[in-house]
Amino acid sequence: MIKKTLVTLGLSAVLAASLSAKDSLMMATTTSTDNTGLLDYLAPKFEKDTGTALKWVATGTGKALKMGGNCDVDILFVHAPASEKKFIATGFGGDRQQVMYNDFVIVGPKKDPASVNGMAPSAALNAIKEKQAKFFSRGDNSGTNKKELSLWKNAKVDAKSASSWYVQTGQGMLRTINMASEKNGYTMTDRGTWIKYMSQKGDKNMMKVVVEGDKSLFNQYSVVSINKEKCSNVKPQLAKQFTQWVTKSETQKTIADFRLLGQALFIPNADK
Repeated sequence: MIKKTLVTLGLSAVLAASLSAKDSLMMATTTSTDNTGLLDYLAPKFEKDTGTALKWVATGTGKALKMGGNCDVDILFVHAPASEKKFIATGFGGDRQQVMYNDFVIVGPKKDPASVNGMAPSAALNAIKEKQAKFFSRGDNSGTNKKELSLWKNAKVDAKSASSWYVQTGQGMLRTINMASEKNGYTMTDRGTWIKYMSQKGDKNMMKVVVEGDKSLFNQYSVVSINKEKCSNVKPQLAKQFTQWVTKSETQKTIADFRLLGQALFIPNADK
C-alpha cells in the first residue's frame, strides 16, 4: 500500500508538472509593456479567466523577434509594425492582431537648451544636431529605437555617425530617460513609459515633453503568434487563447482603465 501510494504520488507530481507546463504561455515583449506595469496588471486577470499562466521576457522588439525566430517563445507582444510584417514573411510568425496604441514623444530638460519645444520632429532633431545638444538613444534595435532612427532619417541627419552629442545607451527606456536627465539631454520615449517615469520622479522630475502630436509618432502594439510549422515546441492554442482574450471587449476596457497620474498609458484599438 505504501509503495502504491508513493507511485500514485509520483505520477500525480509528473501530471501536475505536465499540466503546469502545458498551461503556461511564454511571451517575448517590449520593455514598455513591462516597465509600465501593464503586464503585471493583465497577467493575473488572464490566468483567472483562462487557467493559463502568462510568463514573459521584456526586451527590445528586435531581440523579441529573434526569440520568436529561435522558437524560444509562443507569442510576441511588440510595437514595430514593419519589422513584424517582415518576420511574418519569413514564415515564423502569423495571426498578427493589433491590441492598443500610444504615441512617441521627445523629452528633454525643462530649460530646453536646444529650444525645440513645440517643433515638428524633423525640425527639433535638426535643432538638436545644430546646437550639439546631447541626445540619448537606446541603440538597442527596440521598437522605440527603430522609430527614432526613422525620424533621424526623415530629418536627413546621420545621427549614428556623430560621436560627441549622440549617445547610444544600450539600455531600456526608463534608464535611458534617467541618463538624459542626468546629462541635461534629450531622448525619445513612448508616452506610457514617460507617464511611468513621471510617477516615479514626482517633484524631482527635471524633464518635460518637448515634441508631441505629429502623426509620425503613432505607436501601434500588436501580438504575433509563432508558427508551429517552423517551431514544433510552441503552443499555438495557448497563443490563440491569449490573442482572443487580449482583443476581446472586456480586456480592451481593462487596458483603457490602466492609468497612472490620471492618464491612460495605452489606448485599445483591437476593433479598428
